[in-house]
Amino acid sequence: MSARPFLANTIVKEALAEFLGTATLMVFGIGSVAQFVLSEGKTGTPDQIRWSWGLGVTFGVYVAGGISGGHLNPAVTLTLCLFKRVPWAKLLPYWLGQYLGSFIAACLVYLVYYDALGEFKGGNQTLETAGIFSTYPQDYLSVANGLGDQIFGTAVLMLLVLAITDQNNMAPSKGYVPVLVGLVVVVIGMTFSQNCGYAINPARDLSPRLFTLVAGWGKKVFSVNNYKWFWIPILGPHIGAVLGGGIYELCIGLRLPCIERQDQESAGEDGIGDTPESANVVGISGDKDVNSI
Repeated sequence: MSARPFLANTIVKEALAEFLGTATLMVFGIGSVAQFVLSEGKTGTPDQIRWSWGLGVTFGVYVAGGISGGHLNPAVTLTLCLFKRVPWAKLLPYWLGQYLGSFIAACLVYLVYYDALGEFKGGNQTLETAGIFSTYPQDYLSVANGLGDQIFGTAVLMLLVLAITDQNNMAPSKGYVPVLVGLVVVVIGMTFSQNCGYAINPARDLSPRLFTLVAGWGKKVFSVNNYKWFWIPILGPHIGAVLGGGIYELCIGLRLPCIERQDQESAGEDGIGDTPESANVVGISGDKDVNSI
């Protein structure tokens, strides 16, 4: 049986786009942390890491945006489904692409830095090197504060993504959207990464954590803080994205005139106006903040 009909399926193509876009984001993000940690700060800086995550988002959205919208983030996809901007039928295929893309990216970075990891003190036995791949909290961080951190950061991300991509607002030309979304991630990293990094993306954190589980770090990557951490970068971003989307819609989205309606009124009953695009572009993530590595 030929694979061509399967690959020609629209949802399959979009899921593959999410896979490749998320992998692009994660390769640059994790790679920047790996270079910084394994060189002990000699070939990298905290700000370079933040810029690498932001540019990773930008390039990931450029890769996937024309096919799937370039969500690159399960929390974003869920929010867009809840607000009826994306059909629910796309939720699980998009999630599959995002989580798998992130996992493969972790594998690739591990292979590129395999020898360096072997030479680094502790190798793949310490949380210091596990922090290359996933986020971990500062010692002082409570469960409530950590959850609030992830909810807040992702809410900010989602609100700004909707603002940037809302054609009824001041949306830029489509080609500039990936750059602006990437800058949002950079700013979040520069302002809200102290507590626990700025995962703000369940796929960015869970998939690499699963990789480290099977790649030699063991169950410590999940048992840290008596299993009171690993679920926070998964649950928090989902809550935060929905909250941020709701705040934007309530305060801005519902109060803006509809471009399509305005254009039709000005052009007459048969006039053709630009229909508002779905605000369906984003990626994001952060590392275990470098100042806690």
